Amino acid sequence: MPKGVDLTRRRSRGVIPTARLSPEHGWSKESYPVELQSGVRPDEPVLRPDDLVLGLDEAGRGSWLGPLVIGGFLTDRATAERLPEMGVADSKCLTPRRREVLFRQLAKAGRRLSIALPPATIDRWVRDGRLNDLEAHAFARLIRRTRPGFVYLDACDPIASRFGIRVASLSGVEARMDARHRADEEIPVVSAASIVAKVCRDRAVSRLSKQLDGEIGSGYPSDPTTVTFVRDFFASPHPHPEWLRYSWAPTERLMRERSARPLESFE
Repeated sequence: MPKGVDLTRRRSRGVIPTARLSPEHGWSKESYPVELQSGVRPDEPVLRPDDLVLGLDEAGRGSWLGPLVIGGFLTDRATAERLPEMGVADSKCLTPRRREVLFRQLAKAGRRLSIALPPATIDRWVRDGRLNDLEAHAFARLIRRTRPGFVYLDACDPIASRFGIRVASLSGVEARMDARHRADEEIPVVSAASIVAKVCRDRAVSRLSKQLDGEIGSGYPSDPTTVTFVRDFFASPHPHPEWLRYSWAPTERLMRERSARPLESFE
């Protein structure tokens, strides 16, 4: 491996060799915009692919409401090695304020990218038992968008190497790919991607809270504020909201409870 390529905090493992693979069709049916969070023009000249490193992570996978956000951070190898000096770390270890500060600083260090997948899309893939595949397709889309020489990603599959092979196959991009568990803790460029994903997700939830004119909490079923909000919502005769994930077990329980209630209880 060339000098400077190992961008991990610990020893690299599970690296998938470079391969030219053909992309699979189907993702075009679920096409969502890639946001260039840094404001960099899509046609702006970039470094050679061999110099480019892309980190990928997600936020909101287990959330009860709101989008699943795929975050990416693209930079050159030298900058990727200096990310810890900026204070970049796994987003879960940072306060919301610190994440926002680093999110702004990352704009000067590379490209921040994101894809927000709405609940309706998540539900369709979950009901087919393909949530991991949905993530793989979204990861692959960011790889195709940026065409880096090196990709580091946080694997959601119990077998990390299998997830990496799937993403590589879907991307069709010639790149070295390192897929592992806890990549957001071990690889700074993935930590940066986790910050992008988390900040974009938190902002989406904040916008949703304002739209609904209520305190919705974090959006996770483990959050009492979120549970209270959703239960109160279901206690009134509202139509089915598009911000809720209906394939989640808590929603299915609430739907059963609601269908069993007499009509006069909504008056």
